[in-house]
Amino acid sequence: MAARRKTAEPTAPSTMKELKDTLWKAADKLRGSLSASQYKDVILGLVFLKYVSDAYDERREEIRNELVADGFDESQIADVIDDAGEYQGAGVFVVPPIARWTYLAENAKGKPSDDGGPGKNVGQLIDEAIDAVIAANKSLAGTLPRIYNRDNIDQRRLGELVDLFNSARFSRQGEHKARDLMGEVYEYFLGNFARAEGKRGGEFFTPRSVVRVIVEVLEPTKGRVYDPCCGSGGMFVQTEQFIYEHDGDPKQVSIYGQEAIEETWRMAKMNLAIHGIDNNGLGARWGDTFARDQHADVQMDYVMANPPFNIKDWARNEEDARWRFGVPPARNANYAWLQHILYKLAPGGKAGVVLANGSMSSNSNGEGDIRAEIVDADLVSCMIALPTQLFRSTGIPVCLWFFAKDKTKGVQGSVDRTGQVLFIDARDMGYMVDRAERALTDEEIVKIGDTFRAWRGSASAAKKGITYEDVPGFCKSATLEEIKAAGYALTPGRYVGAPEVEDDGEPIDEKIARLKSELFAALDESARLEKVVRQQMERVDE
Repeated sequence: MAARRKTAEPTAPSTMKELKDTLWKAADKLRGSLSASQYKDVILGLVFLKYVSDAYDERREEIRNELVADGFDESQIADVIDDAGEYQGAGVFVVPPIARWTYLAENAKGKPSDDGGPGKNVGQLIDEAIDAVIAANKSLAGTLPRIYNRDNIDQRRLGELVDLFNSARFSRQGEHKARDLMGEVYEYFLGNFARAEGKRGGEFFTPRSVVRVIVEVLEPTKGRVYDPCCGSGGMFVQTEQFIYEHDGDPKQVSIYGQEAIEETWRMAKMNLAIHGIDNNGLGARWGDTFARDQHADVQMDYVMANPPFNIKDWARNEEDARWRFGVPPARNANYAWLQHILYKLAPGGKAGVVLANGSMSSNSNGEGDIRAEIVDADLVSCMIALPTQLFRSTGIPVCLWFFAKDKTKGVQGSVDRTGQVLFIDARDMGYMVDRAERALTDEEIVKIGDTFRAWRGSASAAKKGITYEDVPGFCKSATLEEIKAAGYALTPGRYVGAPEVEDDGEPIDEKIARLKSELFAALDESARLEKVVRQQMERVDE
């Protein structure tokens, strides 16, 4: 077929704020009738159906306009317009007629019986729509929740949700493409659901700024990227974003992941599908990484993980080949995760892991001995202490461990860092998003990444003209001998010291005299105010 001319862009999509406001109202409709974990699945499944349907309808209109412009008649258009390749080649999922949003919206109150057959409620229609979309797009197998025709789903409210979603529109054109917009909506929902579910929300959602720090330090641009406890897949999404921002090719990255919880695994599959990332690397089903590594024969170039902290009940086998540095304690899996990740690294591989602060200095149940073995093997490249309240789901302070199989001068960096570890204390960074949650700014994330890259002498640091130097109170390159002398504790504050106090030029004797004078004045004012308060209180008693 001859190349078709492009047609004018359709109207702009809903704005991000409009989508968030509209879609969060949907969650409000279900509160009280379902738990947070249940309505999360209901909402995200519907949002996904709306997204794929809008993208399909828009692509369908594009195809029709292009064919009309090229002189095709209706019969010729009919021969082409349902060709799956016309959609999949443009990154659009195929949506059969019974799964299109117009059909669901027309039947939001259910479909009456016809031809003597039974009627169908809206939940049954949505389940059938999901079946049809999965059948037409094999990459979505096992992804979408088929839960809408269950007894615990209020069909009236479900129909109201379908009506509400009519006001949201995902367009593939304009500044915000549908996939980017949908991905942002999806992350917005995951964040809000994580807050609604409290502690359990941390199982599927890692704060975006934390993920970005890991990606900035590791710079994953090609090779195998792995997350052994992938949650909703945020590490993979940020990897793709990093590659786009640095003009790379996402096709040079292969995604591998594993998730133990079925509904979270489904969220990850859906999240990757939304972002156009191949989700086959998440396996055919969910599964416990410790009980059975689904990628046992694959070594990874990059590992990024936010394991559940301090879990006490895990599939422990003392004979496991992964415990190269010592058998982890039965009542805490932190060092099991670290050793699993080290076991998975290919020669030259790198890893970034989120863990509770206690992992940096704990000596209980043999953890100190395991940490010493890992340090002596020269596998730790960087330790970062993060500020508090980054995770709404837990008050536990967290840190980042970074590993590198090769710290010599070469492709990894122009500076030989053998026998050294970079410590970064970022505890004073961040801003309060609200009263309960902190986030790192873009500038702070870049500062952390630049510090590591300069220390390593990476090409990106050289491009910026950045060189490394210790900064008291913030970063320090320590030797293994220094770490050994500190009892193998890896807490950054122990190494970076206190920040330098800038000299204001005031002579010390004059400063002491001034401060004393200011203190006495403050005490005199305090005494005066106390006297006034007493007089006022005595008048009240009269």
